[in-house]
Amino acid sequence: MRGFWAALTLSFLLGLAAAQAQTYPSRPITLIVPFPPGGSTDTAARIMGERMRTTLGQSVVIENVGGAGGSIGVGRVARAAPDGYTFDIGQWDTHVGSIIYKLDYDLEKDFEPIALVSNNPQLMVAKKDLPANTLAELVAWMKDNPGKINFVNQNAAANVTGVLFENLTKQKVQFIPYRGAGPAMTDLVSGTVDLLVVQGAVALPQIRAGKIKALANLSATRSASMPDIPTADESGVAGLYMSGWFGFWAPKGTPKEIIAKLNAATTEALADPAIQKRFSELGLDVATRAQQTPEGLAAFQKAEIEKWWPIIKAAGIGTQAQ
Repeated sequence: MRGFWAALTLSFLLGLAAAQAQTYPSRPITLIVPFPPGGSTDTAARIMGERMRTTLGQSVVIENVGGAGGSIGVGRVARAAPDGYTFDIGQWDTHVGSIIYKLDYDLEKDFEPIALVSNNPQLMVAKKDLPANTLAELVAWMKDNPGKINFVNQNAAANVTGVLFENLTKQKVQFIPYRGAGPAMTDLVSGTVDLLVVQGAVALPQIRAGKIKALANLSATRSASMPDIPTADESGVAGLYMSGWFGFWAPKGTPKEIIAKLNAATTEALADPAIQKRFSELGLDVATRAQQTPEGLAAFQKAEIEKWWPIIKAAGIGTQAQ
């Protein structure tokens, strides 16, 4: 008898999930941005959310939930109801590098991948009056002025990049914690801090306005969206690389039919020439079509984890890497 009721309950839940998927979405959807307003993640989320509304027929409401390198906002998504009405825009910091924090969720098991949105070159930028225009000049200046460079630590990627920079150059920086790229950029422009590693979406407007300067693109090759910025290899610190990208994830257990609808809204937005133009202006490269599938994002994240987790743990960065 117990088996009968269990089977009946399961049948009811499956039927309810199917019915929800058919009528989805019937109300506004929340897109969690795990960082404060003004950063590159927030900018990309608002561009995508505005366009996805056309396909979904419902508003995509942006909610900024910053703190702990993005893990607070992502944790909220992990605990949300798997009904398609809450998903997040994540990146290296939140879905790879956040193992530096003590998480109450599993990065590999507690989410459903929706799509990789973009590949975003990371830049190392400096305040306007820093007496160095390349990484080689920066290292030389640091040797003559030990202990005087401060380095913004606004997320996991910045933390790891700073440690990698120290290891490659044998120079020390003073890490200054920030809650997000937006506030950090404000202080870089004002000259309060010296160095910042950030995605092009945040840095390019200030670089083009002459308010800060770019020292290097932390990719192995130059970016098509910012071809005038040299790579770290070209700028004087070979091997200083850091990944940059955006992806969408939903809570584990979100029905496949709903994931498919969110994926369709994402791919339609990324195929829109107007969105592609806005991304290019911000230094964001649209993900390849293969990467825009749930399977593509899952494979991409897995490769990033396999590459970076051993490096993070070997460096002893954060609370879980001890």
